[in-house]
Amino acid sequence: MISLPPFVPPTPFTDAAAALALVQRIYETSLAHLRAGLQAYVQHADGPDERPQRVRACYPFVRLNTTDSRHPDTRLAYGFVAQAGHYEATLTRPDLFADYYLEQFRLLLANHAITLEIGSGNQPIPLPFALADDDHFEGQLTPRQRQRLAEVFDLPDLTAMDDRIANGTHRVAPGEPHPLALFTAPRVDYSLHRLRHYTGTSPEHFQNFVLFTNYQFYIDEFIALGQMEMQNTDSPYSTFVQPGNVITRRAGLPAQAEDDRGIPPPRLPQMPAYHLMREDRSGISFVNIGVGPANAKTITDHIAVLRPHAWIMVGHCAGLRGSQQLGDYVLAHGYVREDHVLDEDLPLWIPVPALAEVQVALEAAVADVTQLRGVELKRVLRTGTVATTDNRNWELLGAGSPQRRFSQSRAVALDMESATIAANGFRFRVPYGTLLCVSDKPLHGEIKLPGMANHFYRERVNQHLLIGIRAIERLRENGLDRLHSRKLRSFAEVAFQ
Repeated sequence: MISLPPFVPPTPFTDAAAALALVQRIYETSLAHLRAGLQAYVQHADGPDERPQRVRACYPFVRLNTTDSRHPDTRLAYGFVAQAGHYEATLTRPDLFADYYLEQFRLLLANHAITLEIGSGNQPIPLPFALADDDHFEGQLTPRQRQRLAEVFDLPDLTAMDDRIANGTHRVAPGEPHPLALFTAPRVDYSLHRLRHYTGTSPEHFQNFVLFTNYQFYIDEFIALGQMEMQNTDSPYSTFVQPGNVITRRAGLPAQAEDDRGIPPPRLPQMPAYHLMREDRSGISFVNIGVGPANAKTITDHIAVLRPHAWIMVGHCAGLRGSQQLGDYVLAHGYVREDHVLDEDLPLWIPVPALAEVQVALEAAVADVTQLRGVELKRVLRTGTVATTDNRNWELLGAGSPQRRFSQSRAVALDMESATIAANGFRFRVPYGTLLCVSDKPLHGEIKLPGMANHFYRERVNQHLLIGIRAIERLRENGLDRLHSRKLRSFAEVAFQ
């Protein structure tokens, strides 16, 4: 016998808001059922021969059935299915994704002139994903209760949270529905929990535009900028959040209940995140991913489930051309992928193109901030191929294979993160871009010495950060309909953005 919450049969809707309301009710009822079951389990130290009752709750789902094979407006980047059929997606955290789900529902209803069905699904919610951030029940369990936890509750199942849909390797078995979204609900929940761990901030604080960097100096400047914005009563940003969910409200705004819950961590997490928030979530999240492609893949694997509008890398690189000067900028229009961390998910034969909308915004942002135009702008900004390697000491291999490959590829700069971030943007359909700053030229004898580096940091980091922020402002001003184009969509694509 399994203890289940009330079952909600598939219910048709022609109104997106009403459909979302039912998703929220099913989800909240499911969480309440699991939490009550856990409370009862903790309070009841079962005897050795007593078999505890199994407790289960499932995610809500959205379903679309269409027999209409006519293709909607071909200018659309998402919000439609490409052919007649049966489509479903499991849904989670409707509190966090309310606006996102509402838009997806609205577009499907508008583009296919049919009904959507919402109901209780059959994908169990793993117990850890049903608990609040500050729920820590393990210490309350007896050794036997911990041992038998999986007999009573569903625990995370890795087979339900892979990336086959995003990778284009998912195959629909006969009678199974086609996916509506890139990620299943358990996959989303898994990443939401990982984001807390890696960044030290809750997923609720992440904004729809994300900057990545590989140096803490940029973060120091961003913290100073965020604190200044919070003192400006006319700032478009309402809140600044730092690791530990330490919240600062803009001057003049009332405090809220959660403001006192934040605690600065005793040490920074692996990839600390900082958030300049706007009321419509169109602010900026800034993450210091550190050095290396493994971190770059890890963090973008998880941020992707939030469906951001764009992410951009702003960091340091090695200049590979003799004509470059320390402090020059490099706008990537192509990538050499020698990072290796995505070889299984996105084979090397797949091109990772530059996206015109992001490229134009980045180049214009450099001009806006530096006030340079024409030839003068070209002296400090070079467009070219960026090589990304997983070998930090590539220059010690001599004048052989790596240098030859970089030369043959026409690379103008080298780092350890940019191609990974761009490739994962391509893979997860998140618009991406790269603007790097030359901090050394190892092939030309200009290595990063302490004195030289300190001068460089003082001269360039603040300007580079302002350029990244200005690029995001331009993308926001240009409109999301231009940013989300068909360039990142396959010919067998899911409907959700």
